[in-house]
Amino acid sequence: MARSSAGKQIPVYLAKNYRLFMNQRDWKFILIAAVIGFLVCAVVGNDMFRTYEDTESGFFAIISAGIWIGIFNSIQTVCKEHETIASEYRARLHISAYILAHIIFEFAVCFIQAALLTGICFLWVDFPAHHVLLGAALPEYFITLFLIVWASDIMGLMVSSVSSTPNVAMTAMPFLLILQLVMSGVLFRLSGWAKYIAYITCSKWGMSALGCIGNLNDPDLPLGMSLAYPEIVRLSFNSAYDPTVQTLLTAWGSLLLICFGCTVIAILSLKIRNRGA
Repeated sequence: MARSSAGKQIPVYLAKNYRLFMNQRDWKFILIAAVIGFLVCAVVGNDMFRTYEDTESGFFAIISAGIWIGIFNSIQTVCKEHETIASEYRARLHISAYILAHIIFEFAVCFIQAALLTGICFLWVDFPAHHVLLGAALPEYFITLFLIVWASDIMGLMVSSVSSTPNVAMTAMPFLLILQLVMSGVLFRLSGWAKYIAYITCSKWGMSALGCIGNLNDPDLPLGMSLAYPEIVRLSFNSAYDPTVQTLLTAWGSLLLICFGCTVIAILSLKIRNRGA
């Protein structure tokens, strides 16, 4: 590759990513996103917004699907090209251009996947009209699911950049998924050091955003036991689900910060790996 600026290299690698996407039939990941959306919504659709527990579990299932889709998109993307990257780095490849081209391309892929996931959710689930910021619930849910999928995708790209081989990346993938699910705050009450680790997970901020939009703190959304015992009322609420603009923007901003942090780590790891090339 001739010496050129990073800005000029980005379109070159965008075109390369598109060719690989079509030639290797990576577009099947978009179909997988649709299938996963159908499966999740078929399970949780009838119960959501009936009780607090069912709604929180439904949001958790949707977020888990989004995280899995995003990580699976990119977990092997970089590590299978380490030899090519080393060769092109000697020919003046800008690592930042290479990674940014992947991130821009994955933006488009994740946008389509999030649109499918959101559309399927709205077909299966009777979402209430409650909204926080944009005047309608649909765009708020879409932006949230897109950020979850995209942030997870870039996190997968980071792990792929650090991993030496695709096998190493795939071995790390289950641990990454488990960390995301455990730190969501839904399965377990987080305390001590776990609360701080949760701040760097997509699941925590995804749950905060969806819980905010869906108004999980609505006192009219009963506990499951309240259906059998109406005298039992909700007395406590989760501050992470406060239906305020600040809660939603904090969650969205945190997901974007995760994108930025993972991007920096991916670039630095590849520069360190190829510094002697």
